[in-house]
Amino acid sequence: MDHAGGVNQVFGGENHTGKPQRPLWDAIKRGMLGKCPHCGKGRLFRAYTKTVERCEVCNEEIYHHRADDLPAYLVITVVGHIVLTMFLAAEILTNWSSWQHLSIWVPLTLIMSLALLQPAKGAVIGLQWANYMHGFGGEHDGLETHPEITESAR
Repeated sequence: MDHAGGVNQVFGGENHTGKPQRPLWDAIKRGMLGKCPHCGKGRLFRAYTKTVERCEVCNEEIYHHRADDLPAYLVITVVGHIVLTMFLAAEILTNWSSWQHLSIWVPLTLIMSLALLQPAKGAVIGLQWANYMHGFGGEHDGLETHPEITESAR
């Protein structure tokens, strides 16, 4: 808490925390390419979506990221819009049977989803690193509470 009783913001760049601003788009791009968001050289993933504990080049800790379900939500949104648009266009322009549609759209959806999941997760980790979120700023990532609720309960 700050001296006025408010909560200090611990994430973000210099405008909010006094910490130097990190390059947001570079970090997102590095994460999408599966590289460390800090140095851009070390690997970000040790397996398909399993991150490394720390970068082998710059020693940046990665293990505390909190990408959670956001990458999957992003992939569902992007793939859903692309596949649905293509399906509707094919439905208007062709006379395919249901089996032909299934044989095209189901595999295409699966392939696109699997191809985009790791880059999406890397981008989210890069976003978190650039904004000092979830341990990337050196603070403990504790449970956020609602101070107005705890004060009114007193």
